[in-house]
Amino acid sequence: MTRTRLLALLLLASTCAQAQETPPDGGPSSDPTQVRAGAYVLDPAHGKITWSVSHLGYSTYYGQITDVAAKADLDPKAPARSRLSVTIGMASINGLNDALNRHLQGPDFFDTATFPTATFTATLVEPTSPTTARISGTLTLKGVTKPVAFDATFNQAGINPIDKRYTVGFDGRTVIKRSDFGVSAFLPAVGDEVSLRLEGEFKAQ
Repeated sequence: MTRTRLLALLLLASTCAQAQETPPDGGPSSDPTQVRAGAYVLDPAHGKITWSVSHLGYSTYYGQITDVAAKADLDPKAPARSRLSVTIGMASINGLNDALNRHLQGPDFFDTATFPTATFTATLVEPTSPTTARISGTLTLKGVTKPVAFDATFNQAGINPIDKRYTVGFDGRTVIKRSDFGVSAFLPAVGDEVSLRLEGEFKAQ
């Protein structure tokens, strides 16, 4: 076999291998302009809110809220037209301690028997960079509605290799004052400012 023919065969084999490794849709993309427009729903197994608050000034206490449902309508070409609505099951608030969880669900804090859900509805999406946006809306928590905004970061979009569904991933961050929503127990020893980290994988409908 001549050297030229050998090189040609090696090049062909390499091209075929790359074609097999690359999904037909080109694989996940971190370019938000390539996101498919349309309706999405949050994957409940991959949608969480991690909260943190100062505990007596000695430490930062972390927990999660795991019952989160959300719907979104995404328009990457006109982000301001995008919509987001979120429903949060407050009984799922978890401080990784059974006694604390009962206290958080009680009247001193979130009174989940009376106010079982919180909701967030986006009213404005403002891009702040090619992959970030400021999402403003209204949060209703413990029967109180206040304006809240969070900073969202687009991670990537593409066919999820596990369930083979088109998926868009985001995370977000914000800080709210719990006293704004009537959650004032143990102030100021337990911090008023609560940091929220939001994680979500949305599935195309």
